[in-house]
Amino acid sequence: MKHMASEDPTSHRTGSVREAAARLAAASRTGTPCAPVRHLIGADDVHAAYAVQQLLTERRIAEGAVVVGRKIGLTSPAVQRQLGVDRPDFGVLFHDMQYGEDEFVPMARLLQPKVEAEIAFVLAEGLVEGPLDDAQIRAAVAYAVPALEIVDSRVADWDITFADTVADNASSGQFVLGDAKVPLTGFEPADSDMTMAIGGTTVSTGSGAACLGDPLRALQWLAVTARDLGQPLTAGQVVLSGALGPMAPVRAGDVVTAHITELGSVTARFGPAA
Repeated sequence: MKHMASEDPTSHRTGSVREAAARLAAASRTGTPCAPVRHLIGADDVHAAYAVQQLLTERRIAEGAVVVGRKIGLTSPAVQRQLGVDRPDFGVLFHDMQYGEDEFVPMARLLQPKVEAEIAFVLAEGLVEGPLDDAQIRAAVAYAVPALEIVDSRVADWDITFADTVADNASSGQFVLGDAKVPLTGFEPADSDMTMAIGGTTVSTGSGAACLGDPLRALQWLAVTARDLGQPLTAGQVVLSGALGPMAPVRAGDVVTAHITELGSVTARFGPAA
């Protein structure tokens, strides 16, 4: 990955950025949630928050992790109001964050997990040049799949602001993709409906319109933002476009299934506590 010029840690309180990154890394390594990092980098310093995220991303890549895509967060107007922001955020997806429907998501890798249902897009083309308008965004998508994102926070009690979640890789955990691969021909993500259940009990409902009005609009926002930061989306990458409804906490042994109209279902199975 290229460095984000505007998010270079050397330009934004280098010591505080590194201290925040070390705190989040320690929480991930030990499985013990940490104090918020906003007091180190500033609750409203978006550049510093992304600098922390970038530093942690670079460390993971140096350790052998492979970037396979991005996730978009804060696409719900209600959540944006809750955190006092007017924009989404994004995080990085690594190869070891993905689990199959026939696998157990290991609870040992999670601290305070919650799950949300989303539409994921797999790109056939990179979004590097051009106007990045509606037509180009749609044409770049190979297919859509139903997805469950397991969000997690290294910050204790989910006591987060915008800066905390951005620094913490947009509160990423793991993700599971369904088997359906639906091209956008004849499929309008904004018109989809979603129902998510844990153990057969419905815990969340929503629609494509809950994701910035249209999940493709969220993808467009990410494409523009990523390109502006010098890290454009590339062919083959997976993009989790944002929650279609409220997230729900999960525990060891839970089985979560989401159904999205036109895309079918996706299931995540959570392993034992240890």
